[in-house]
Amino acid sequence: MNDDAMLCLEEAEEGMTHAIQHLEKEFLKVRAGKANPSMLSGVRVEYYGVSTPIEQTSNINTPDPRQIIVQPFDKSTIHAIEKAILNANLGFNPQNEGEIIRISVPPLTEERRRDLVKKAKTIAEDTKIGIRNNRRSANDEAKRLEKDGMAEDEVKRLVDEIQKLTDKYIEKVDHLFDLKEKDILTV
Repeated sequence: MNDDAMLCLEEAEEGMTHAIQHLEKEFLKVRAGKANPSMLSGVRVEYYGVSTPIEQTSNINTPDPRQIIVQPFDKSTIHAIEKAILNANLGFNPQNEGEIIRISVPPLTEERRRDLVKKAKTIAEDTKIGIRNNRRSANDEAKRLEKDGMAEDEVKRLVDEIQKLTDKYIEKVDHLFDLKEKDILTV
């Protein structure tokens, strides 16, 4: 393959890799029953008048699988952090203990587990759409290269490589979803 074709293929793979990385980040936010500091990612605290990610205002750790401890860097912001956790609508009931906030992570009901699997499936499907969009862009680029004078059989080979890449990444999405589903459904 010539340099233009290789560049086209590399750009497609880069886009698909980003889609997988995004999927992994989104899956971290889907609760699987065990306490995890990433459950609070996305929570923003009104910190001295600035909306700040909770990770930048506190130490967050999990002493056991059923609780999260949030220890503010500045004790005077504990009420703002507690309010932000409540407002994030994560289904948690934070307890302010003066110096720390203790969050008990309730065990998931069977129905809630099924809902989380559906949510994970939706995230996985959205990622597949992103991967297919990358394939379409790469195929459009291949057609443009053909118009610019690239040999027809070279373009055909490029399109085949793009499809192989797409299949590989769709398979990765399915594998990651299967792992997440197993994680969610494991009691």
